[in-house]
Amino acid sequence: MDGKAVVVTGAGRGLGEAFAAHLARAGAAVVVNDVDEAQATRVAERIRRDGGAAVASGHSVADPEQAEAIVALCAAEFGAVHGLVNNAGLTYEALPWDDDPARARAVVEVNVLGVIYTGLAAIRRMRAAGGGAIVNISSGAALGQRTIATYAATKGAVSSLTASWALDLEDCGIRVNAVCPKAYTRMVWTSERASRHTPPERTPDLVAPLVHFLLDERSAGITGQVVRCTGPELHIVGQPYLKAPILHRDAWDVDSVATAFAEVFGGHLEPYGLEKRLSPRLRKWLTPVRSA
Repeated sequence: MDGKAVVVTGAGRGLGEAFAAHLARAGAAVVVNDVDEAQATRVAERIRRDGGAAVASGHSVADPEQAEAIVALCAAEFGAVHGLVNNAGLTYEALPWDDDPARARAVVEVNVLGVIYTGLAAIRRMRAAGGGAIVNISSGAALGQRTIATYAATKGAVSSLTASWALDLEDCGIRVNAVCPKAYTRMVWTSERASRHTPPERTPDLVAPLVHFLLDERSAGITGQVVRCTGPELHIVGQPYLKAPILHRDAWDVDSVATAFAEVFGGHLEPYGLEKRLSPRLRKWLTPVRSA
């Protein structure tokens, strides 16, 4: 990463801090962005004490002008923008009937619009310079997870955005990938459920080498991918696909659709959510019946 300038959003703590510190140790100059400017300043100062190059930003990714300012700061301080890690994110737990529209809106503004605003600002500069790399932070929750529906929806949007940008930007020399990290951070330790599945030893620094790889030249030719890293586990997340069989009729009415599900699709229903819950129609056939 020597000579590279990278923006890391949400870098005041947790995963973002680990990414920024790792990239700086690898030689990158880093813009450490966080709406908690004191935390961003702390991380940037630590990087500089360790011999790295860093500058702090307290701008919000959820505002397009401030997102532009984050990227402009990188160009002004370090002369270019070679990489972007869209890490800033919010989450909360709520069942649908208790959800708060204002809270949902705030999560969408940061997790989706924030990625778009900061990404667009970086893309314009990368395209003018002939290339670059973007890593968006998604989540396995994009597959569907209980009590965090809004967060899961935003991460699904990030994965879709990643694939779309990869298609649009390949000819510009800009690679776009997403990472689904699993690490013991504030998002985990404030959730009783999440903390049961993510022990403290799954530290954020275990995910940082993957982000580093996706930003540097060793990942040339890799774009449009969603990669999950839990610390010990590393794997590609499959893309959604059109599932066979695909039935054809000149036109479908309600009765023919019902027949298609009764005679064909009923046996092809997908398990849903991260827990791969069986559809009720399949569950009664595939769940073992306990004898008395």
